[in-house]
Amino acid sequence: MIKFFLMVNKQGQTRLSRYYEHVEINKRTMVEAEVIKNCLSRSKDECSFIEYKDFKLVYRQYAALFIVVGIDQTENEMAVYELIHNFVEVLDKYFSRVSELDVSFSVPEIHLL
Repeated sequence: MIKFFLMVNKQGQTRLSRYYEHVEINKRTMVEAEVIKNCLSRSKDECSFIEYKDFKLVYRQYAALFIVVGIDQTENEMAVYELIHNFVEVLDKYFSRVSELDVSFSVPEIHLL
């Protein structure tokens, strides 16, 4: 099951967040900071799957944006990895070369997943 979906820029600023289970606002901030730090600190040669606390992180980088999905232990990482890619392809078609500004202003209006 997907727990959350984040879009983050290279500076570590969250551009979009969507949670699929209740998480208190102050805890969201802490979780996002730790997740972002873990993903941004990794090199391109390292795996895009990270074991983190009681769930896994699957992330992909597209130019200056990182898309991070938190999943439970039973979810298939490769399926989520492909889901991220399909999501970006849809955004790219919709916006004709999606950018960080498109994500910041337009994507929150679209219902995610």
